[in-house]
Amino acid sequence: MSNASAAPAGAATPATRTAPAVAAPPAFAAAQPLQGAARMWGTIALSAATFMNVLDSSIANVSLPAIAGDLGVSPNQGTWVVTSFGVANAIAVPLTGWLSQRFGQVRLFTLSVLLFVLASWLCGLAPNMTTLIAMRALQGFVAGPMMPLAQTLLLSSYPPAMAGLAMALWAMTTLVAPVMGPLLGGWITDNMHWGWIFYINIPVGFAAAFITWTVYKKRETQIRKLPIDTMGLTLLVLAVAALQIMLDRGKELDWFHSGEIITLGLVALIGGAFFIAWELTDDHPVVDLRLLKERNFAVGSICLAIAYSLFIGNLVLLPLWLQQFMGYTSTQAGMLLAPVGLFAILLSPIVGKNVQKTDPRMLATFAFVMFALVLVMRAHFNTQADFFTIMIPTIVQGVAVAFFFIPLSSITLGGIAPAHMASASGLSNFMRIVGGAFGTSITITIWQDRAAMHHADLTESINRGSQAATSALGGLSNLGLSNEQSLATINRLVDQQAFMLAANDVFMGSAAIFMLLIPSIWFAKRVRMVAPAAPGGGGSAPAPGAADAAAH
Repeated sequence: MSNASAAPAGAATPATRTAPAVAAPPAFAAAQPLQGAARMWGTIALSAATFMNVLDSSIANVSLPAIAGDLGVSPNQGTWVVTSFGVANAIAVPLTGWLSQRFGQVRLFTLSVLLFVLASWLCGLAPNMTTLIAMRALQGFVAGPMMPLAQTLLLSSYPPAMAGLAMALWAMTTLVAPVMGPLLGGWITDNMHWGWIFYINIPVGFAAAFITWTVYKKRETQIRKLPIDTMGLTLLVLAVAALQIMLDRGKELDWFHSGEIITLGLVALIGGAFFIAWELTDDHPVVDLRLLKERNFAVGSICLAIAYSLFIGNLVLLPLWLQQFMGYTSTQAGMLLAPVGLFAILLSPIVGKNVQKTDPRMLATFAFVMFALVLVMRAHFNTQADFFTIMIPTIVQGVAVAFFFIPLSSITLGGIAPAHMASASGLSNFMRIVGGAFGTSITITIWQDRAAMHHADLTESINRGSQAATSALGGLSNLGLSNEQSLATINRLVDQQAFMLAANDVFMGSAAIFMLLIPSIWFAKRVRMVAPAAPGGGGSAPAPGAADAAAH
């Protein structure tokens, strides 16, 4: 989720190069704060729209097996429902500034909410996986402007002295959504058609759009015609989409033994190379890659993208494993995922308040250690693990989430000049969201590959001539199963063990990468954040990453 509008300004000396005009949305410089009922309803509408957006990013995770089964594809192909949303959302983030200046912030936000409702309705009606993926991509794309514009509109509604309170109210709404998402998604999937995980957006979205337009239509920002980097945007879509499709279909098509995968790889490579060259030379780049010259920004963005890819990949893997091989229902899987938000709700405001007083590299290090600890705990799961054994690491993970986004955002944006802040926040969020989509595909692919390897190893020990197989077949025969049924049961048990061992491999490998990120983050210099003026006046903006801490 983008956090561009509320990102903090850095203390660095303003750079001499003018920031791209397309990057920064116009602030409500002339708008006076709202009063009374108007401010209350405006806050409710913006928070509801954000809640809907964040809820949709987590509600589908526990429903993937049910969606895949209903649409006749494998559960692993069902992960495209997550990755298509993420990639499209990432592409839309850099366009928010240009779109808000071209159409106005209020119009853009209202239209974004209405289109999100339409896309949600179409997702629920999808008759096949291809249509659902296309509609999820549309949903992700139109959702791009919602988070940053909600923050901007909300800040314009409050006097500068109350900016912190406004963002605290908004952030708490977004922190509740990840707790509700898995629980609500699991219950809907088990008791209703999975389409209702999308249909529930319709009344919320219509109400949020109506109230927002009613309250803010007279506060529309000035519209300006600005150039857009059409070539850069085209190359961006081409390269990112080709790479994502390659990652999603690679396992299915046996990777580079397939002409389609080779073609997609070449398109991603060539498109990416041309995109980098074009963005480094264009006067109005859609993604300002020159910001990566700043050491803190480069270190923070890369660490954030890698860590987020690990976080999201494992967040998708866990419910898949539980539902496919541990016999959990969608509701039970949702109950296991929901506690990740509990400590995040409690600790994120404290971390945000103290991030300026503490070295954010220390806080980020603590987050990486906690993530590694959680994953090591999961790497010791077995098929006999009970509900509470599996839940404990999820609860602990909430601590890691609280110390993760805010300090890393502080490191990333702390040295950026105010004039470049919107561009920097947009690029950082783009890298993070793309990292999450890629991480999901890579995690599931590695899980499948390791499971195939473990399955082969286990079947070498369990064959018709082995004592283990003879005993198992005899025991199953005594239960009245035929020889074929007995063999199928043994194969199912081998599959269960193979995928459990593969999940453990992924968890342990992810823990190792988190530990390797610790020395990487110390390549950044310590910076002290300077709170920027809120739109329309002075005052403190919320700590960076508060919304991101909420998103999952």
